[in-house]
Amino acid sequence: MTRRSRAGRFIRRVRTGDLGGGVVGAEPGGGRAAGAREAAMTDVIPVSAEWLTLRERADARSRSRRLGMAAARMLRPGAVVHDLGSGTGSMMRWLAPLLHGPQTWVLHDWNPLLLEHAAARPPSPEAVVRTSVKDVAELAAADLSGASLVTMSALLDVLTRDELEAIVRACVATGAPCLFTLSVTGRVGLDPVGPGDGVFASAFNSHQRRTVDGRRLLGPDAATSAIDLFERAGWSVRTAASPWRLDESEAALVAEWLDGWLGAAVEARPALEEWAEEYRAVRTAQSTAGTLRVVVDHLDLLAWSP
Repeated sequence: MTRRSRAGRFIRRVRTGDLGGGVVGAEPGGGRAAGAREAAMTDVIPVSAEWLTLRERADARSRSRRLGMAAARMLRPGAVVHDLGSGTGSMMRWLAPLLHGPQTWVLHDWNPLLLEHAAARPPSPEAVVRTSVKDVAELAAADLSGASLVTMSALLDVLTRDELEAIVRACVATGAPCLFTLSVTGRVGLDPVGPGDGVFASAFNSHQRRTVDGRRLLGPDAATSAIDLFERAGWSVRTAASPWRLDESEAALVAEWLDGWLGAAVEARPALEEWAEEYRAVRTAQSTAGTLRVVVDHLDLLAWSP
C-alpha cells in the first residue's frame, strides 16, 4: 500500500477540533474560494451535514446544562440569539428549550447549504430563525446588532489569535453575554489504555496548532485564550467541563472520530502512518466487541459583563 493510499484512509471531511476536541484539514486537492482569508477558512472547515448530524446527540449530552441555564436567566423574553458557526443548528436545538418565551435565532455560517439545513429544523413552531452567510473570522460588532446572547460551539480552535480577539471585541462592544461550548482541550482518554494513545494525541494536537495559509490556529489553546481575553475586558467568566463520553452505543461516531483523529495525527507526523493502521485495527476491533470507551475533553464557558 502506498503512502498516499494509507493516509487517505484516515483523512475525512470532518471537524477535527470536534474530534479531539476543533476542525480538520481539507482533503488533498480540494478547491479554494477566492480571497486569502476566505480560502483559509473554507479549507480548514470542510464539514458535512452528515457528520454534524452524527455527533449531535453526543454534543447535546455533553454541553453544560448548568451554564445553559445560567445564560437563560440573564435573558428577557423575546431574546435574540446570534449563533456563530451554526452548521446545521445543533446549538440552537439544544439551547432553545432552556429559553422561555418567544425567541429569535440569527445563524451565522460561511456555508449556505448547512444554513439551509438548520433553518429547515427550527427548535419550535414559534421560534423565528434567520440566517447570515458570514465568515465568523471577519465578524464585526455591527453583525451582532440587537443580540441578547451570542453562542458558539466547537469552533474556537480553528481561529487564530487575531480572529479570536476580533470576535471578543465584537461581543464586548455588543454587551451581550456569550456562551461558547465544546472547545477542545487536547486531552483524550481511551479505555483500555494503549501504548500509542499519547503519541497520537500529541501529533493530533500539533495538527490543531498548525499554520494554514499563514493563519496559526489556536487549537487546544483556544478556550484559555478566550477566557483571558474576556477577563482582560473586565468580564466575568464561568467554565464547565463538557467531555464526550463514547461507548459501543455510538459505534458509528467512534469510528468517524477515530479515523479523523488518526488522520490529523498522520498529517502532522507522516512517520506514524503504518502504526496508525495497526492502532486503528486494534481500536476498531475493541469497539466492535463493545469494550472500547473514549473520553474527548472539551470546555464550555459563559462570559458576561458584570
